[in-house]
Amino acid sequence: MPHDTPLISTIVIGLVLAFILGAIANRFKLPPLVGYLIAGVLAGPHTPGFVADQNLAPELAEIGVILLMFGVGLHFSLKDLLSVRGIAVPGAIVQIGFATLLGWGLGTLMGWPLGGSLVFGLALSVASTVVLLKALQERRLVETERGKIAVGWLIVEDLAMVLALVLIPAAASISGNGHGSVEPLSAGLSRLLGLDLGITGIIGVTLLKVAAFVGLMLVVGRRVIPWILHRIAHTGSRELFRLGVLAIALGVAFGAAKLFGVSLALGAFFAGMILSESELSHRAAQESLPLRDAFAVLFFVSVGMLFDPNILIDNPLPLLATVFIIVIGKSVASFVIVLAFRKPMSTALIISASLAQIGEFSFILAALGVELGLLPSEGRDLILGGAIISIILNPLAFIACDWLRKMLDARRQGGETPESGEQAAAQADKAATVEPSPIPAEQPAAAEVDEELRRVTMTGHAVLIGYGRVGSIVGENLKSSATPFVVIEDSEKRIGELKQAGIEAIYGNAASALVLGYANIAAARSLVIAIPNAFEACSIAEQARAINPPLLIVARAHSDIEIDVLKQYGADTVIMGEREIALGMVDRLAQVHHDRPHYEDAERPDIMTEPPETAPAKE
Repeated sequence: MPHDTPLISTIVIGLVLAFILGAIANRFKLPPLVGYLIAGVLAGPHTPGFVADQNLAPELAEIGVILLMFGVGLHFSLKDLLSVRGIAVPGAIVQIGFATLLGWGLGTLMGWPLGGSLVFGLALSVASTVVLLKALQERRLVETERGKIAVGWLIVEDLAMVLALVLIPAAASISGNGHGSVEPLSAGLSRLLGLDLGITGIIGVTLLKVAAFVGLMLVVGRRVIPWILHRIAHTGSRELFRLGVLAIALGVAFGAAKLFGVSLALGAFFAGMILSESELSHRAAQESLPLRDAFAVLFFVSVGMLFDPNILIDNPLPLLATVFIIVIGKSVASFVIVLAFRKPMSTALIISASLAQIGEFSFILAALGVELGLLPSEGRDLILGGAIISIILNPLAFIACDWLRKMLDARRQGGETPESGEQAAAQADKAATVEPSPIPAEQPAAAEVDEELRRVTMTGHAVLIGYGRVGSIVGENLKSSATPFVVIEDSEKRIGELKQAGIEAIYGNAASALVLGYANIAAARSLVIAIPNAFEACSIAEQARAINPPLLIVARAHSDIEIDVLKQYGADTVIMGEREIALGMVDRLAQVHHDRPHYEDAERPDIMTEPPETAPAKE
């Protein structure tokens, strides 16, 4: 190579290693984040081989933090938080306090200063957004009550950490143990007034600056940022829109840091939160996702570069204590808190398992603590080691909670073994009916079993999967023709609407054979798969065909490949939406150019087939 290119080599090696190890982690059913962290360890100075540039990696990581926090802000939902505020807010605050106390105790035992011990405890108290949401999504729990509680709990933790990112530098600036520089505005006021503001004054000035930034974002940003994006969207240029989203995220974060002295992470979070109110927020999230994911990977790689594997040998006991606080201490605290609010044991177990890990905010706090001279590098290594181990153990935490629930259920039911109670427990739980997973929820008494979980007794009926834009039209037609049918839907909101309309509905994911059993698929005459997800549709068709071979299965697809695959898995008729749109257009054109009769929707001949040439004769 004619010249040295540390930036290119750092990005290329980091992404390639992250891809390889992330794929390996995914193969072993672990979050790819584990692979990214290990990739950083391999590219760091503490392992042999290639060593990435130690100056460039942190700057690339800062871009990752900005885009990561921008994404968190985009998905921040005040409405979701308010719906579960009664348990999420006090529960998260108590759990953060308990975990911070445990971390402070461990840091004190290791001889660290007060500030470093508190930063260490805070870093152990907050769960990873990436890991928690992925775990809930895999188990189809995001839309359930327990999923909303877990997400609300996570939002409160994130907001608490955002506040910590503001207060820690302010506190460090007057701490004898910290190396943080004195906040300029506070220093100027001290000289002007001839007073020592102290920690209270400095924190007050910091909060005042943050309030000014927040006020500016709420008053000006709420109008200007959406207006800019709408103007860009009207140009029709996708490239400009994507560039505009990135410019807003990075520009607001940089301006917040330079003008108001707040962290880049806080500025990016508020930029995303303001943008989330716009109707273009979904598109903004989609456009920024590729670059956000790429730099988020580099963030985790850079964090892994800081980890010294020798701590596994030099300090095994402190590392075990750190993992104990994360996996056991936090879980027990959240379990007791949820039960104290009289929630079911299934909810307590799900939240306990979800929070038994730490992630991106912990890394940000650790890096900030070391930078300010509050936290020793040993503490950062313990945080990183604890994060990697806790993320690896998180799937096992769900399995352990599942085993514990079944054991307690067996004792409560008078000696029934966990194995014999597994099916009954799964039947009584919404989450378990969503998809086969290691976490069925608590089995209530027979009187408490929800209406939507009782097995359908009708026969010769139609089973409709999904009640969205397509499914609702099919359902209305079935209802008007007096065809008996049952709907399987995984949205609680739609389940409520179906109940109010007097339509038989089952809450859950039809990819589960158990849910299909509730719909009495064995005695059904037809199955309509109206969901757009071809992967789940294939699983549903395959299981339904195995249960009821003569069943008529009608599905939807978006491509010829999906049509072929769905037919291979048992679908009889597959309808491609784009083809039906084209046929509708051709039909309308034929009325003008070839004098063909015009049909109203109710009179139009049946064209629900594959290619037009294979259409069945109209009955």
